[in-house]
Amino acid sequence: MKNRLLLVAALSFTMVGIAQKNEIKAAEKALKSGDAATAQTALEAASGTIAAADEKMQAQYYFTRGKIYSDLAKKGNNEAFEKSATSFKKVIELEEASGKQKYTAETKQYMAALTADLVNSAVSDNGNSKFKEAAEKLYMSYTLSPKDTSYLYYAAGSAVNGGHYEMALDYYNKLQEVGYDGSAVIYKATNAASGEVEEMDKVQRDLMVKSGTYSNPVDEKTPSKKAEIVKNTALIYTQLGQDEKALEAYQAARKNDPEDVNLILNEANLYFNQGNKDKFKELMAQAIALAPDNPDLHYNVGVISMEQENFEDARVSYQKAIELDPKYTNAYLNLSTTYVNEGNALIDEMNSLGNSRADIAKYDELKEKKDGLFKQGADILEEALKNNPENENIMTQLKNIYGAMGDTENFTKMKKMLGE
Repeated sequence: MKNRLLLVAALSFTMVGIAQKNEIKAAEKALKSGDAATAQTALEAASGTIAAADEKMQAQYYFTRGKIYSDLAKKGNNEAFEKSATSFKKVIELEEASGKQKYTAETKQYMAALTADLVNSAVSDNGNSKFKEAAEKLYMSYTLSPKDTSYLYYAAGSAVNGGHYEMALDYYNKLQEVGYDGSAVIYKATNAASGEVEEMDKVQRDLMVKSGTYSNPVDEKTPSKKAEIVKNTALIYTQLGQDEKALEAYQAARKNDPEDVNLILNEANLYFNQGNKDKFKELMAQAIALAPDNPDLHYNVGVISMEQENFEDARVSYQKAIELDPKYTNAYLNLSTTYVNEGNALIDEMNSLGNSRADIAKYDELKEKKDGLFKQGADILEEALKNNPENENIMTQLKNIYGAMGDTENFTKMKKMLGE
């Protein structure tokens, strides 16, 4: 009796296996005829029992399933992308475990085609402002082809564009974990016939140059994206209200690249936004030490010094910015403002004086000093106007200074230049 029961069980298992094989064959037949929907229905009949099948049949099932959903994805079914991807990855997993690779080579070809379809669909989604969908598809592309880490980088960018910051943060952290650099070499050469510089792959470029149809080969290295990734990671932490993690991100990055001025500037800006102006100035000084010929750095230090009413330091910074860039309009305007602000502070003191002989003498002394400061502010802008003769901001500030000084002649002159 026991043997009989075992025989029945064995026969039952065999019948299930036959049914699965028939269902998979029916699905493959429908797919070959271009009817992916019918193929999907046929394959679903085998889904409930496929876990009990042997590895060979499971591999066949998932290979067929991957092809069906790949076809559906091409026809506009966005949900099919993930089902196709997971199916193909399952084939690889099963055949690696069994050591029998009947479908592996062909599966990898389908995975490459699916990756291309995903990327194209993501480009379309980005163009239609469907940033979350684009990010998910690009990330899926990366999981299908992990060597192509640029897909993960672009997935993070799409997530940022859509304001999906936690998703972007996850992708940026993954990029740092895999050591993504993002730099590349672009191969260029000049077309002898047209004179145009063209980009191509290295082998093609070298062959063209050897043939004489192209000349002047150039290998152009694009910069690393590591600093940008750290900056974006820190900005997202800031956006999420996690300033301490943002600072940690900058500081960790600076340990690896202590001379990256952009990292210092981004950390400095974070302190600035937190209201820590002293730390901002400290970091800006470090940046200036690394890039002393950058006028923007000197200008920014000048802005903070001026906010702190440290006019002498502000003037040194603005003058350095102007020395490096004689057309730096904002540096001229702010340098002038340091003198005007200092003069305005004297007006308050003047208005507080009484009518005694001593107060009148003090008043005259302060007025002379105030007028001198206003004159210095005006002279700076007159010099600026020589380098920027059409700049209305300079003219307006000059008009206001001359008006405050009671210099009617120059006040009227500025009004005319402004067309008032």
